[in-house]
Amino acid sequence: MTSSTDWTILVIDDEADIREVMTMTLEDAGYRVITAADGAAGLAHCTNTAPQIVITDIRMPGMDGLDVLRKIKTDFPDIEVIVVTAFGEMDIAIRALQLDASDFITKPVNDEALHLALDRARNRYESRKQLSDYTALLEMEKARTTQELVKSVAFQRNLIESSMDGILACDETGIVVVCNRSMERLLDATREEVIHIRHWNDFFSPTDARQLKEHLAGKKYGGKNRLFLYETIVIDTKNKTIPVQVSAVQLRHGQENAGQVGFFRDLREMRALEREVEDQARILHQDKMMSLGKLAASVVHEINNPLSGILNYIRLMTRILRRGPLPDDRRDKFMQYLDLVENETDRCAHIVSSLLAFSRKSPATFESVSIEELILRSTALSRHKLEMQNIALESSVEPGIPAVTGDFNQLQQCMINLIFNAIDAMPGGGTLTIEGRLDKANNQVRISVTDTGQGIADADRPHLFEPFFTTKKEGYGVGLGLSTLFGIVERHHGTVDVESLLGKGATFILSLPTG
Repeated sequence: MTSSTDWTILVIDDEADIREVMTMTLEDAGYRVITAADGAAGLAHCTNTAPQIVITDIRMPGMDGLDVLRKIKTDFPDIEVIVVTAFGEMDIAIRALQLDASDFITKPVNDEALHLALDRARNRYESRKQLSDYTALLEMEKARTTQELVKSVAFQRNLIESSMDGILACDETGIVVVCNRSMERLLDATREEVIHIRHWNDFFSPTDARQLKEHLAGKKYGGKNRLFLYETIVIDTKNKTIPVQVSAVQLRHGQENAGQVGFFRDLREMRALEREVEDQARILHQDKMMSLGKLAASVVHEINNPLSGILNYIRLMTRILRRGPLPDDRRDKFMQYLDLVENETDRCAHIVSSLLAFSRKSPATFESVSIEELILRSTALSRHKLEMQNIALESSVEPGIPAVTGDFNQLQQCMINLIFNAIDAMPGGGTLTIEGRLDKANNQVRISVTDTGQGIADADRPHLFEPFFTTKKEGYGVGLGLSTLFGIVERHHGTVDVESLLGKGATFILSLPTG
């Protein structure tokens, strides 16, 4: 492999400090480094400077990192792209890999992880270039016999073997003539068991083999006689199914078929990441359902009193009307009864609609969220439970506090979790204080939830946000609430802080970026 001094790396990040630190790290390793503060400037560098590798942040104003990745892969397909994500953004990392990013690293960027990703990108860049040369060679020269084809590519063997992707090539009859080391691992077989013995179609089900052939001949996935990033299933020699991403070329000599070559990327690791994202979603929903069960019992009591009042006023008005026409002197009183019925009905409807909105299972939707409405809806659903536990509620929101960008339902789930935890911490009653304030210095909104309970032991504080850790008695909690809250806040690019003294209560502070 060429030395690092032969490599130019473009760093795209909207934060100047990060660009400066990464530049120093890369230059110390011998790389030539150029930087850009946004996606548009980065793409201009790709045109003018032609870097081999681009490292781009995902979260940037204007053109984000995924848009930059798409544009580079369209206009500069030979450039390798490493994306930088926030911790926990597994769904975004998966999407980046699906868009053909060579790797992803998480913030804060670890030097070891950075250099490992660069080594992979360099390997992939050189492999891609070598494979491109090899494909061009196969397209130019039709081997008359299998032996001639093997001889014509023998001098390229080292280049093929260095590829991180599996390479499988066959002659015009479909018999395999090339199988590199990565493909051996993918098929769980030696090349001696494959080359000149197995047929291309042996590694696909009949249906998948037919569809792959049709798509290769069509124009949907990269153009006629080409296949680009097509996902299918490979069957290895032990009859195991493996999800793969295939790029393939139908080789031609004039009008004659000269065989085909395919480049296979193993998707098992990516599928594992996708399952991890699905598991996180299931945990999130499970925690919500636990909170919903507690809320439902509270809401039944909360709407019972207004419904009783509505029923009594309706009965009273019915009795009055049965006595005959409504006298003028009773009309004002009658209107007061109707106003009370309307107000109490509206109150019940608001409580029920809030509960239904909270219970609804829907994909995350990031939009403008009012802090005042978030606190109001959360306390409305919890009010009766607070009263039953003899807990006084004090709530205040700073006037003019800006909205945050987020998913209202998930943020409400965080608030409900914190309120329920505070209630559990005050079994003998107390005071729950919820405040919304603007931290101008850090451009953040801070929501604090404070209880007057027993506080948190120093030994427990480092474990509060770990899954299944709980300080509650057996049967009173499974330890998912705070770990779920931590994940939600991280996905909103915020932080969670805890302040507590044993015997003096506890305060949980959610800090969320404004905008």
